[in-house]
Amino acid sequence: MTSALIYLKSFFQVLKFTDLVDILLIAFIVYQILKLIKETRAMQLVKGILILFLALEISSWFHLNTLNYLLRSAMQVGMFAIVVIFQPELRSLLEKMGRTKVGKIINIATGTSDNQEYAIREIVRAVLNLSNTRTGALIVIERETKLGDVIGTGTLIDAEVSSALLENLFVPKTPLHDGAVIIRGDRIHTAGCFLPLTSNENLSRELGTRHRAALGISEASDALVIIVSEETGKISIAINGTLTRNLNKNSLTAALRKAFSADGGKSKFRKNED
Repeated sequence: MTSALIYLKSFFQVLKFTDLVDILLIAFIVYQILKLIKETRAMQLVKGILILFLALEISSWFHLNTLNYLLRSAMQVGMFAIVVIFQPELRSLLEKMGRTKVGKIINIATGTSDNQEYAIREIVRAVLNLSNTRTGALIVIERETKLGDVIGTGTLIDAEVSSALLENLFVPKTPLHDGAVIIRGDRIHTAGCFLPLTSNENLSRELGTRHRAALGISEASDALVIIVSEETGKISIAINGTLTRNLNKNSLTAALRKAFSADGGKSKFRKNED
């Protein structure tokens, strides 16, 4: 007991304030990374790396030189393999980091909000009409994470948000009806876009390609995605990798208001004064 106290006393005597700050910063960074990768494939990767490190230390303690050499070689090559195999997860992790409070501080402002309510009413009206006619639809509302790579797969529209235009874009057998519509700010920016499908293998089999694409883009960004089922006409929303189904007019409106109020008023919805 005495020797332990002596050791602790000597440890704190040599511990500098900067060392303490360094330790706390590393602990905070590790904690935040673990929070970001929790319940993802990357979490299993971290567990595998920890097991390899443990095996490496054990092989070193027991002087298992051949095993130690093989493990070291495997880890050196494995680091390059991780970047290739887990590229989608690493990209998603970096995007999530960009959406944290620190990322928001350095975010470049692109405009201010004048009238979110106008755009929300137009979107809700269009979605309800599409639901009543059981017309499949996929509407992506861009928020802070820019969707330039997705936008590049579609056709530029650049028109004011209106229910009539949204409904026409999803008319069956028209050139753009099968893709997603991207709404950026107060404009319908692009239509006919292709979205990445979710990698979640635990989804219900009754969910079709639209729902899987909606979840995919919501996992890779902070976009809010509205889905109208072609089979049932039911309305769903995907955001942050979570799917909420069977929305009605009130719940859809409330979800849109909540989503846009959460971005600090930076969404640029406004009604043109033409």
